[in-house]
Amino acid sequence: MNLTAENTAIVLDSTADFPDAAQHHPNWRVVPLYVSFGDESYKDGVELTAEQFYARLTSSTVFPTTSQPTPGDFATAYEELAGYERILTVTLASQLSGTFQSAGTAADERVRVIDSGVASVAITMLALAIQRRLDRGTTDEEVDALVDRFRRERGLLFTVDTLEFLARGGRIGRARAFLGGMMNVKPILTIEDGEVLPVKRVRGNRKAFQEFVDALEQNTTDEPGLRVGIAHAVAPERAAEVEKLVRDRRPKATIEAVATLGAVLGAHAGPGTVGFFWFADD
Repeated sequence: MNLTAENTAIVLDSTADFPDAAQHHPNWRVVPLYVSFGDESYKDGVELTAEQFYARLTSSTVFPTTSQPTPGDFATAYEELAGYERILTVTLASQLSGTFQSAGTAADERVRVIDSGVASVAITMLALAIQRRLDRGTTDEEVDALVDRFRRERGLLFTVDTLEFLARGGRIGRARAFLGGMMNVKPILTIEDGEVLPVKRVRGNRKAFQEFVDALEQNTTDEPGLRVGIAHAVAPERAAEVEKLVRDRRPKATIEAVATLGAVLGAHAGPGTVGFFWFADD
């Protein structure tokens, strides 16, 4: 079957940090995860925006918790897309959340669920690469090859102000080795096979951003096909600095997104987080 933007839809979950996806791409939909403060539960990006979440986080004495969408939530999105012959659902790494399982439970014969293996804007970057192929016509085999290459070649680094949020949320993985230590030490982290892994510890934001630059220069070339994404948790000035560094070092690259981490990822990463993602795709 020839897959096109007219006959194939894309479904993301809200951890892709693209809440207004359907406004940009009519064949896209976003299924929200949930964030809760005590007994109060909200749909990520729908009933609680990122800005509202961080304001609540700083004033609340209750630590937020998160939960995956239900199969019914995905079924509703699939029903809304009844006019499409195929649906490609791209989710948060399955090891980090049950979202992939919920999407699959709700799936019918039209739906294929893809485990991105990543989080935040990196999910959107994979979906945008799929969309580029839909725009010119593609096949299941070409999508398979793209997803396999994305998993092998995409780059992802992020730094947090504190590991407290990852530890509390149970998503710290082997990065637990970085708990404690000196003040103003910035952990450089990545996600591999759905697990948060430690890369390096540096002192201060400046050296953390230099790690981003070093990774970019060592792993990419300056070409129009290089795609870059940036995400931050109420740290727009840090995101702007990373964006400037990318434009200085890789002026031909396309910065596909600069986004604010939504409530669910923000609850696990914490304020001050900056994420940096790249993938070469013509």
